[in-house]
Amino acid sequence: MNIMTYTGLFMDPLAPEPEQVRIEDIAHALSMISRANGHFPEVHTVAQHCLECAAEAKARNLPRQTQLFCLLHDGAEAYLGDFIQPVKARMEGYREAEDHLLDMIYRKFAGRTPSEAEQKAVKEIDKTLLYFEFLHYMGVGCGNPGAGLQSRPVFSEMPRREVEERYLETYRELRE
Repeated sequence: MNIMTYTGLFMDPLAPEPEQVRIEDIAHALSMISRANGHFPEVHTVAQHCLECAAEAKARNLPRQTQLFCLLHDGAEAYLGDFIQPVKARMEGYREAEDHLLDMIYRKFAGRTPSEAEQKAVKEIDKTLLYFEFLHYMGVGCGNPGAGLQSRPVFSEMPRREVEERYLETYRELRE
């Protein structure tokens, strides 16, 4: 079963080819997907979250490659959709499809997949941002705050096109 992407490509998200995966599709789709399954009182997109993760990696003085991995870490959701963790954990086959697509995204846009240490850093930053997003929007953290934030995330609704442009701009800067 194929989907049609923003840039007009048809692809099977469960059997993608590298040439079918485009950074423009990822930036666009993630700028349209709301975090927390839309339960925050205002829209906070997956693209915003990824930008905040990359900024947090930068604030922690992590290498540009790790910052890039942070930016791309939810890229598979552009093709597979975003599911809340309790549901995702119970969806047979989803994790495998997500991992396969994410590995392809990392190889294509970051040149390689993250090392174990880089993957650990990305996950820690991702979980820390999740905690503070929930704390800001819902008044209670989700999970634990990890090492805390060293960056200053913007937890407010941003124009979708601005988020998409910032995502692409950040990608280009980190690839230089």
